[in-house]
Amino acid sequence: MSHALSDAPASSGALASVMTLEQFILDRRDRFPQSTRAFARLLRDVSVAAKIINHNIRRAGILDVMGKTGTVNVQDEKQKKLDEIADRELERALRRGGECCLIGSEEQPETVSLSPHGNFQERFAVFFDPLDGSSNTDVNASVGTIFSVYTLPEDIDEEDSLDVTLRPGAEQVAAGYVAYGSSTMFVFTTGNGVNGFTLDPGIGEFLLTHPDLQIPQERAMYSINEADIEDFSPKLRAFLQWLKTKDPDTGARIRARYIGSFVSDFHRNLLTGGLYMYPARTNYPNGKLRLMYEANPMAFLVEQAGGRASTGHQRVLDLQPEGVHQRTPLFIGSAPLVEAAEAYLQDREEEVPRVA
Repeated sequence: MSHALSDAPASSGALASVMTLEQFILDRRDRFPQSTRAFARLLRDVSVAAKIINHNIRRAGILDVMGKTGTVNVQDEKQKKLDEIADRELERALRRGGECCLIGSEEQPETVSLSPHGNFQERFAVFFDPLDGSSNTDVNASVGTIFSVYTLPEDIDEEDSLDVTLRPGAEQVAAGYVAYGSSTMFVFTTGNGVNGFTLDPGIGEFLLTHPDLQIPQERAMYSINEADIEDFSPKLRAFLQWLKTKDPDTGARIRARYIGSFVSDFHRNLLTGGLYMYPARTNYPNGKLRLMYEANPMAFLVEQAGGRASTGHQRVLDLQPEGVHQRTPLFIGSAPLVEAAEAYLQDREEEVPRVA
């Protein structure tokens, strides 16, 4: 790896040679079809906002940022104080950077133009969930930020900008997430593989620690809120029973792990192999996760890592969005497990081997 920050001997357990996020983007700019200085600055802006959000989360037990704001967001969810802080910091960073012309957030009812008078000098639109799993913050559990980047074509005006950006996830030019846990990781793709960067709080930089991530394909873990099992379809219940079946040769079975933060569950499964599910339910017939800023970015990323993402009946990245806050069912993770879920949901369970 090039661009070592120091030639001094590494301390015990430290990386001998490291590359910062900005260095990585510059070093590989020839691999990014949309790579411009503005694009590099855009990713930098998102990373700066992530550092500020991380700072607030780390001090959540000290500062008055716990609990609810007393307001309800557009999702009809009680807004947490850290939701509001994360949303504000992302908008502020993108507005100040000047590379983004339009944003869409889980916490805001409509998209927001960042270009005064519709003067779109830059062509990037960013959609984000500023703080996924924010209900976990009050109990010191892990949370995350999810983001998705599109480019706008030339010769459009402000009135048409939303319609233009409501495009299938396959047309994203970048997507990623930040996981705030025992360490803070920035994981992203530009359509050329997936790379993970860990925040070094000592120098305030994201350093490349997980290059060229690939999701393992072995049976490992599944993540779903099984407290809702009475609201699941009979087909999904049958699939869950298949997941619980022991390997007759080894006695091994897939283990259930559910944190309740999409980013956290997805991040674990990306590293270890597994399947995350948020299906359609009787009270959420279209699922609960939002397509534009939750399902699409994670689907784009997992496919780049060798995995799959499906509604159970269709590839997520092929869906045509109809609104910023559109919801979708989601089955995402290791390809064999996603394919098995699709088989059960489509009455093709005889195609699934007893042991995956």
